[in-house]
Amino acid sequence: MSAQGQPGRYTRSFSGMTGALIVTVIVVLAFVTWRGLFRTDVDDTPVAVDWQESVELAEQADLEVVHPRELPAGWIATSVDLSAGDDPRWGMGVLTDEGRFVGIRQQDTSVDDLVEVYVDEEAEAGEDATVSSGVGDTWQTWSDEGGDRGYSTELGDEALLVYGSAPAEDIETFLGLLTR
Repeated sequence: MSAQGQPGRYTRSFSGMTGALIVTVIVVLAFVTWRGLFRTDVDDTPVAVDWQESVELAEQADLEVVHPRELPAGWIATSVDLSAGDDPRWGMGVLTDEGRFVGIRQQDTSVDDLVEVYVDEEAEAGEDATVSSGVGDTWQTWSDEGGDRGYSTELGDEALLVYGSAPAEDIETFLGLLTR
């Protein structure tokens, strides 16, 4: 207590609060930097998924999904999307041996809708490509300014799109492996 019977107070000022905030930010940044120096490398190796199991589940649900017979050596499936019911759809994501992406989407919608979602809203239609597969031989091509490309066809009421950032040769290799 002070001599006048009042508790002691310290002077509060805007510059004092600003200084405390600066010290706090410096301490946090120093901690983050220190933690980063001693952190082990993060394992970002893609995890393979069992896409054949999803194809079997689709067949059990009376869905006829388009899928590759096999994947080329070094390619791995990294994602699968299978949905039955009122809005059945199938999708699979694959990384090539060089780490480039190839995906496939099959859904009861228009090709334009799939292209807009998976290639680009402003994707441009190109010339038809002839790639022999168990699904068909003629594919509509699509591309965007960023280098993504897609190949589409219609299967009755369903649209099928194979797309990705991989080179056209890799996507066409994938197309050649497709079957129902």
